[in-house]
Amino acid sequence: MSVQFGRWNFDGKPVDLDYLEKVKPLLAPYGPDDAGTYSKGNISILYRAFHTTKESRHETQPHVTPSGAVITWDGRLDNRSDLIRQLQDVVTIASTDVEIVAAVYEYWGSDCFPMLIGDWAFSIWDANTRSLILAKDPIGTRHLYYSFDNNQFTWSTILDPLVLFTGKTFALCEEYIASWFSIFPAAHLTPYVGISSVPPSSSVLIRAGKQTVCKYWDFDPDKKIRYHTDAEYEEHFRAVFSEAVRHRLRSDSPILAELSGGMDSSSIVCMADTIIACGAAEAPRLDTLSYYNDSEPNWNERPYFTKVEEKRGRTGCHIDVGRQESCKFDLDCAHFAATPGSCAGRPNEPSRQFTACLASQGNRVVLSGIGGDEVTGGVPTPTSELQDLLARGHFKTLAHQLKSWALNKRKPWFHLLFEAARGFLPLSLVGVPTHKQPHPWLNPGFVKRNRAALHGYETRLKLFGPPPTFQENVSTLQALQRQLSCDALSSDPPREKRFPYLDRPLLEFMYSIPREQLVRPGQRRSLMRRALGGIVPDELLNRKRKAYVARTPLVAISADWSHFTEMTQDMATSSLGIVDTRSFSEALQKARHGQEIPIVALMRTLSAELWLKGVRRWEASRDDGGASIIAKDGSLLGLGKMLSESLR
Repeated sequence: MSVQFGRWNFDGKPVDLDYLEKVKPLLAPYGPDDAGTYSKGNISILYRAFHTTKESRHETQPHVTPSGAVITWDGRLDNRSDLIRQLQDVVTIASTDVEIVAAVYEYWGSDCFPMLIGDWAFSIWDANTRSLILAKDPIGTRHLYYSFDNNQFTWSTILDPLVLFTGKTFALCEEYIASWFSIFPAAHLTPYVGISSVPPSSSVLIRAGKQTVCKYWDFDPDKKIRYHTDAEYEEHFRAVFSEAVRHRLRSDSPILAELSGGMDSSSIVCMADTIIACGAAEAPRLDTLSYYNDSEPNWNERPYFTKVEEKRGRTGCHIDVGRQESCKFDLDCAHFAATPGSCAGRPNEPSRQFTACLASQGNRVVLSGIGGDEVTGGVPTPTSELQDLLARGHFKTLAHQLKSWALNKRKPWFHLLFEAARGFLPLSLVGVPTHKQPHPWLNPGFVKRNRAALHGYETRLKLFGPPPTFQENVSTLQALQRQLSCDALSSDPPREKRFPYLDRPLLEFMYSIPREQLVRPGQRRSLMRRALGGIVPDELLNRKRKAYVARTPLVAISADWSHFTEMTQDMATSSLGIVDTRSFSEALQKARHGQEIPIVALMRTLSAELWLKGVRRWEASRDDGGASIIAKDGSLLGLGKMLSESLR
């Protein structure tokens, strides 16, 4: 994970040096290893390095190509060997990733973007054509934001400098806030009107004061993989999953894997151990980190992650998140946070232990199991399979599968058939699922203006389009991309997160095989369980379901009740016309007394409220010399004032 920042002044004037000096301290904590600068004429680019591979330690960035293009690369290139073979006269096995990317771009131009497999985001300044390109990998695991107006174009890995040092006031993006309350905002959005994020699988071209956003690659709905036996599917899954993990073991320092006790993280750890034992991994060692809470009745993970530890013969770092101090909300967050999800405030005991764990073991890379549930059939529903059979007109097979699933689910077959058919019907007929309905404490006017975002961007299946399973896969991936776009970078300590289940070749395989390989009646995650037998402990493979946290947030609310009562007296979200204070207070009361409420929605609302209050406190404590995001008239926020005006 490296970070970059750049500004291009369209009027031809050099970028102000004092302005760049303000930006540098914001970037430094994310890239403590090295710094690079490119300045020529009216464009300046800053780079800070955070090295995770032996090749990256030899990089010089920004990188200037023989033709004069300037490339700033933040990424990990998984198909290095393939690209080196194609360009063996230009690059070698010792070449850095950015050198390989530069050679590929010099040879193929912007057509090279689909060829770059891995996690990446980069910028290309071409002085010859006076153009700038920002691009991001198809999954969108890295951040790259930009702001564009008639005077300049500014881009950055982190949002903060775009918000704080532009010398103008931003309006809040209503769609971002609304979708934060539901699931996650669209991947191209930020909380601020006028600042965007480069979408996954897309490039942004800036030329002559104009911008063009183009999608350069997508999954192929016509790609089909069909074998004669289950064993062939299992062998193929093991191969692509092993490669997905192996690529993310590319590091010259020990790697830390999150080990929760569920199938996702456990499978990553066990497969990584197999790869390391064969000598096929670059990482010198794999450490694990597990959280537990013995006080949570529905979250007893310790028996499961200890089974994995027993298999590997090593005990990892264990962090108890059940203590009251661990669960407290920081209601006095006074530092600036660019997004709701990054308003963490003061570190609590688990985060301090996590930091200590990384520091003591020298970990710079963290493996995450995000995406495993969604990709490998974690939800045991026949709906997508039945929709495929409906769309293809395979009624005989449909009747057989309806019978099998009806017996397994203990539901009438016509209920299952209706669930499958309703996916093709318009929302006006079938309505929005209950779990996607707007929360009762949201202001009716706010709900009316933002129904699509509050409904989680609910879409209907196309009967005559790609197979329904493919459409569902793409929709699920988009939800994961939205989640990743809200995952704020960490600078204390800096670390790079990697996601084996979001590996592009793995996803291409999973999207090309029959749905019945993934989920079968009574066999949740059928393919994964069959393929990883002997690699993952049976206790994990045969586990019925993953545990969940339900009680801890309620305990935290009850313990800090006086603070929450005070908070609802002057809610920032209420002053902006987003939340109805009375309804929200009633929801908090229910939470305090342990009554059933949508706890995730409640936590999201608290996060947004604390974020806005944190920005307000930060503004009150800042020096007068800084750029302001609060209006002169003393309204809550300059960005809030503009939003409030738009609500009238």
